[in-house]
Amino acid sequence: MSLYPAAISRVEQNRLLIEWSDGQRRQYTPRVLREACPCATCREKRTEKPRDPMSLPILTTAQLQPLTIAGMQPIGNYAYTIAFSDGHDTGIFTFDLLRELGEVVS
Repeated sequence: MSLYPAAISRVEQNRLLIEWSDGQRRQYTPRVLREACPCATCREKRTEKPRDPMSLPILTTAQLQPLTIAGMQPIGNYAYTIAFSDGHDTGIFTFDLLRELGEVVS
């Protein structure tokens, strides 16, 4: 039996709550989801060599704001794309990946 989200809601502190088909409930912070983005660009950035510690990154206005989930769209019967407030929206989060992430709540 494949697990799937039975209900999705936004709860306190802009967290996402997914109630799974087996009754388990998991909460996700936008930061945990953003850092686990499975898109090719994010995977490449996670494996990049560190930058020169003396160079400072240039941040966009969106990156200076608290990270939030701007929206979610289903992809078939196996995944969601998640749009983040920093403008990133290309990751496809499979149900299996979402099930691994987040914290179990009662």
